[in-house]
Amino acid sequence: MTDLSTTYLGLRLKNPLVPSSSPLSKHLDSALKLEDAGAGALVMHSLFEEELNLEARMADRFLLNAGLGHGEADGFLPDHDEYRSQLDRYLEHLEKLKSRLSIPVIASLNGVSLSGWVELGREIQRAGADALELNVYHVAADTHYSGEAVEARYVSLLSGLHDAVKLPITMKLSPFFSSLPHLVKQLEKAGARGVSLFNRFYQPDIDLETLKMVDSLHLSTPEEALLRIRWIAILHGRTHLSLAASGGVHGFEEAMKLLLAGADVVHLASVLLRYGPERLSQILADMNNWMNEREYDSVSQLKGSMSQKNLPDPSSVERASYLRVLGGYTPTPGDV
Repeated sequence: MTDLSTTYLGLRLKNPLVPSSSPLSKHLDSALKLEDAGAGALVMHSLFEEELNLEARMADRFLLNAGLGHGEADGFLPDHDEYRSQLDRYLEHLEKLKSRLSIPVIASLNGVSLSGWVELGREIQRAGADALELNVYHVAADTHYSGEAVEARYVSLLSGLHDAVKLPITMKLSPFFSSLPHLVKQLEKAGARGVSLFNRFYQPDIDLETLKMVDSLHLSTPEEALLRIRWIAILHGRTHLSLAASGGVHGFEEAMKLLLAGADVVHLASVLLRYGPERLSQILADMNNWMNEREYDSVSQLKGSMSQKNLPDPSSVERASYLRVLGGYTPTPGDV
């Protein structure tokens, strides 16, 4: 029988398919369905720094200071002991998932500053998380803010959390760095156990009727896996960090390509949101069939066999492929 097991962040997983942070993890029923479908682990939905800060300010205003100068209003205020914050609810849900699931549960923090994250990390560790994903969603729009400063922010956030908790930490990165391998090595030195490539930034759109900026959410497409394949292939064998591929996995084809490039796990979100947790079972079965047909005994046997270090022509994941593609393209009549 084919051995689909893999190791991620020091955790032994039964297979490399890991549902990433999405609304599916907010409900115990859907989390249980993901486990039943064969998920190797589960990444929880994110705690957002801005939402926690806003909630703290609102609680301070309405629970602590609302009665100042209005003593008669005290009887209408909620009891402090009955108030359950978003953090309280997250930790309770984490504990519930850990009590019901047999697969590892990875908590997720999404923010851009260290303020509060250290204590949050400790709370998540106490609640029983198996690992922690730090999702730094930072848009560097300040012309005075250098690329070096952006990278330093990531390393600083990681270092602060790593000093505070014993949980393995993985950093979810964007593809917008001038030297991604260098940043990955800096994160490794600072104590990271893995990186997840890549964060999908949701871009604003322009409504031509109202001439206003509008929020726009588009689920991923299989073509997005190509960027992950390139960078996973470049990084495999050049870092000791676990490598997770996130974005663009819609079928066994993308999953197998990313494992061949060197990924330890592949994250799924859009395909599960579109088709439901049951789709994971089909992808897993298709992976198993593909490996059996090619007589692979295990995931570890094939993992990284198509990484840059193992390719006969390492230039195929660098600039040379760009030149070959453009130089070899012949437009069809419908393209001109």
